[in-house]
Amino acid sequence: MSLSYQEMEKILMDQLRLYHHPIAVTWLFTDDEVEDFKKKTPHVVPVKPLTYCQWEIAARMQGKTVIGTKETLGCSNGQVSFGWKDIDEKEIKSQIKYCVDLDQAERFLRSKPRMPLNSLKAIAVGPLGKAVVKPHVIHFYCDNMQSYHLAIDYMAATNTHPLRPCVTMSSSACGGTAFTWLEKSFNLCPACSGSYNAGKTERGEVNAFIPAEHLEATVKRLLQRIERSGSSSITRPGDPFPGGDICKNCPLIIFKSVESGEDPCASCTQ
Repeated sequence: MSLSYQEMEKILMDQLRLYHHPIAVTWLFTDDEVEDFKKKTPHVVPVKPLTYCQWEIAARMQGKTVIGTKETLGCSNGQVSFGWKDIDEKEIKSQIKYCVDLDQAERFLRSKPRMPLNSLKAIAVGPLGKAVVKPHVIHFYCDNMQSYHLAIDYMAATNTHPLRPCVTMSSSACGGTAFTWLEKSFNLCPACSGSYNAGKTERGEVNAFIPAEHLEATVKRLLQRIERSGSSSITRPGDPFPGGDICKNCPLIIFKSVESGEDPCASCTQ
């Protein structure tokens, strides 16, 4: 039985204890697709040019769907990732802080995953549970343990091992999304300086990306694990909390109910 986007979001939020809505990223390649999306989906637009990861704040934290365009994307890294800007001398010089020289900066830039030049008219980002038009990539802002669970379930669901994620210079959210779409593969990367030090991530979150066509299989694999083990946890089987990452074999980290006045350590043999 197929799962709806709303059902998948609820399962993921409940079972992985996600802090944020999973973000449904939808490429809009033509004017007709833009108009169709606008008619089908309640949405907002940026009042002033913002970064791509600032668009995603509204999606992951406020539950809003944002439609953004080249004109409302105030980040050259994002414009390069989405094919809205070619790599020029100014862009190369802007990346020198990450590199040993300009030649390396240019080589690093040209090796980034990028959407074909001028292929997109707009991009929509919104909470997965409110998706009406089929998205292309699902982007998770999550902690280390949540990303690990997503990766493990993805590998099992798609029979893929090992995963080979892509970390690029100064383009985690935007470049990471482009990579997952272009490679049709799971991606995992830390926040880049733009998304972290500007306050757009709050807890040191990492970025996980799943091709939308692989999401349902991944969620169904999660449900299969829960049915078999009684919980979503990989790191501590049987524990309902996925972040319970204490050693599953440790005999000391245990808890039990005791009667008033009873010494809980009296029966301990360690």
